[in-house]
Amino acid sequence: MEGVTVMQKVCREEEMCNGEMREVEVGGYTVLLVKEHQQFTAMGSRCPHAGAPLFEGVFAEGRVRCPWHGSCYSTKTGDIEEYPTLDCLPTFKVTVDNGNVFITAKMKDLESSRRVMPMSRGSQDNHRTVLLLGAGPASLTCAETLRQENFTGRIIMVTWEDNLPYDKTQLSKNMEVKAESIYLRPQSFLDAYNIEVWMQKEVVSVDVSGKKAQFSDGTSQAYDDLLIATGARPRRLQIPGSNLQNVCVLLIPADANKIARLATGNRLVIVGASFIGMEVAAYLAEKAASIHVIERQAFPYQEALGDKVGGVAMKMLQAQGVEFHMKTEVKELQGENGKVTQVVLSSGDKIPADVVVVGIGVIPNSSFLQGSPIALDEKGAILVDLFMRTNVPSIFAAGDVVSFPVALLGGKHHQICHWQIAQKHGHVAALNILQKEVKLHTVPYFWTRLKTKSIRYAGCGVGYTDTVLKGDLNQEKFVIFYLKDGYVIAVASLNFDPIVSLVAEVIYSGSRISKQEAE
Repeated sequence: MEGVTVMQKVCREEEMCNGEMREVEVGGYTVLLVKEHQQFTAMGSRCPHAGAPLFEGVFAEGRVRCPWHGSCYSTKTGDIEEYPTLDCLPTFKVTVDNGNVFITAKMKDLESSRRVMPMSRGSQDNHRTVLLLGAGPASLTCAETLRQENFTGRIIMVTWEDNLPYDKTQLSKNMEVKAESIYLRPQSFLDAYNIEVWMQKEVVSVDVSGKKAQFSDGTSQAYDDLLIATGARPRRLQIPGSNLQNVCVLLIPADANKIARLATGNRLVIVGASFIGMEVAAYLAEKAASIHVIERQAFPYQEALGDKVGGVAMKMLQAQGVEFHMKTEVKELQGENGKVTQVVLSSGDKIPADVVVVGIGVIPNSSFLQGSPIALDEKGAILVDLFMRTNVPSIFAAGDVVSFPVALLGGKHHQICHWQIAQKHGHVAALNILQKEVKLHTVPYFWTRLKTKSIRYAGCGVGYTDTVLKGDLNQEKFVIFYLKDGYVIAVASLNFDPIVSLVAEVIYSGSRISKQEAE
């Protein structure tokens, strides 16, 4: 099948309107056909990120946005225009003859429905080194973008973990997953493009004047350009008993596997009704003997999504047998023989526990920069501009470790710990390492999954003052708009696709949605 090409009539020219997308069949596979300005283009029909049908997404000028997670692709080239995808779409030749529309495609392209953007390899002649601290989505996207932009110098990615870059969003959604099965790229791919990954190597300091990073094993590495993308780590409880065995946080695949193992058939207590805490509760609802969630707010996700969305999520998990203790805090963890046995609340109530999972937020991994000239905010996040530059020349930063100017907050600095944001940061950092002077322009996009249902979110609702609700909370089918100064700054939905992608695209284009339009 390698060299086989098929040509197939898919429709009549007049059957499609401008701005229309539809799935057509070519050689037994579905293809996305788009009509724009009387011209037809054709491309892979499924989003390479998670397989969403793109014809259900949003078509804007020259691009299509995935209905599930917001990835965007050029309708002309199939190239990535917005993350969280890593791969592009194949495109196919469209011809019109006597009003009949034909698509010509190679069978191998139809079968895969994904394409890696052309990338250069390293060259011995280029002595420039880009050092990437961290091996998460920001670093990987930075490395790939450098190669896509024909950078042939040395690229070194350094991580304290013993895994290649992997999809961390899966850890709370599929807790028994094997690390290798969620690697974003196999070793063979990284080798093919000369992207080095140094594992089990932890950075301890950066010498900005000498342009080198020092590691815990006593070694160091010089760089010409540095990207700090060390992410964030879970905040831990600072109460009596917090060091007992079986008190866990979720950071790496080994943590997820351990929590699932300890919780199966046992009594689980989750501290914090955060996105992580709620996903862990959802995943383990049918496996644990009992699950109790403790939260100081009145509802899950209250600060991020408000009480309406939080209330729906809470009911979804209560129906699975999860018990909630809201507007309370953990005062103490008690144990026997060094292992946790019960959780004491501020009310004095005691909850028996075999395992405790703590999900109460994160702290930027920037302690190795203390005493360096690199500017941090009061929470320890690295301050960057829209080019992802720090205040020190040749040093860039990206992902969960940074605070950056957010357009939806009027350019105010803020830390946004979303997967898609980290990738976009890494992409923009790579372009500016290559001195292309490209500013960050994106709309934050986030999703959380509870069992089989996903809550999607786009924008940045910090400081919202008003909401508009459409749909029915009780039916678990709704969209909620978050407003500030009369305009939509964020949107969340459940079972209402592709509304979040539509709003993201409108905000991305620079347009504003008024309260009247939202209603």
